[in-house]
Amino acid sequence: MAVKLNILYGQPTDPEAFEVYYLSTHVPLVHKMTGLDAFEYGKVLARLDGGENDVFWMASLRFADGDIMGAALGSPEGIATSADVANFASGGATIYLSEVAE
Repeated sequence: MAVKLNILYGQPTDPEAFEVYYLSTHVPLVHKMTGLDAFEYGKVLARLDGGENDVFWMASLRFADGDIMGAALGSPEGIATSADVANFASGGATIYLSEVAE
């Protein structure tokens, strides 16, 4: 069963610096992970319920199954990617693991 890591980044102290760093440094790190089937990311525009938007950016990484995801995250590239989050996510990051139903 395919799985996704869904990452929600909180509002950063410097949104422009977050975007520049994410696109120029973090995205290339993510793409180095083996076993990654899909990677999507982007800025959160609004909460549809009208509430205060506490999420700035979302990312989704898809893997064919949990074992492949575990191997990717445990690889040197995966470890470097995970460690890099502290370099730009001043608003914190919440990570959810979900199954992909098709």
